[in-house]
Amino acid sequence: MPRRASTTRKEPYFTKQQLEDEANCLLHKYGDEYDHVVEPPVPIDDIVELHLGLTFEFKDMQALFGVADVHGALWVNDRVVGVDLSLDPHENPAMLGRYHFTLAHEVGHWQLHRHLYRSRANQLSLLPDAGERAEYVCRSSDKSPLEWQANFFAAALLMPPEMVRSVWRDLHGELDPIYLEDLEKNRDSILNEEVRRRGGYGVPEDRIPNVLLEHAALPLAERFQVSAEAMRIRLEELGLLKRKKENLLF
Repeated sequence: MPRRASTTRKEPYFTKQQLEDEANCLLHKYGDEYDHVVEPPVPIDDIVELHLGLTFEFKDMQALFGVADVHGALWVNDRVVGVDLSLDPHENPAMLGRYHFTLAHEVGHWQLHRHLYRSRANQLSLLPDAGERAEYVCRSSDKSPLEWQANFFAAALLMPPEMVRSVWRDLHGELDPIYLEDLEKNRDSILNEEVRRRGGYGVPEDRIPNVLLEHAALPLAERFQVSAEAMRIRLEELGLLKRKKENLLF
């Protein structure tokens, strides 16, 4: 297990590189036990159930917790990972990427935070006393450090950097980044495609840069079976999608 930075807080501190290392360590341990993952998609279901020995269940999270933005939860003592019914890819194929990311996010909590379960970190105060008590309840509105760590871990696990670079090279022939201003040249056609995908609804002005970048990320998102949004964020993190061209001095 990669060494963790020391902290005086109850919540652990991880650098981005440490989270990358934690995800890579898990992927290698899975490979040593079963089969090394050399191309996408990463078999997150098998990692959860076969390697980690966790039970996976689809659950109606709104009925359990009384709010609509809970996508996943982790029952540490019971070794159960739950994902909301709305993300079931068998019922909603368009949710496959969100389902994979939510599952990997819960794995992040298991790997990084399960030792904190006694403090009920990230727990909802409105959980009914008689209801199921999950140690980690993951809401889309939660921006806490623990949630950021689980999100970054999930991205690193599902989209390993060298694997992403390899697929990028296969698609583009090189590792040069794609810039937002280059995508602007096809702005109208990309936005028209997005409007069709949204059922005729327009794209908010502040979303246009992300939509353009996600269009470029889509071929990789399909290979890795993640959402275009998740892949766009990952590609920006790896420097393969950029919003501005650097000023080069000659």
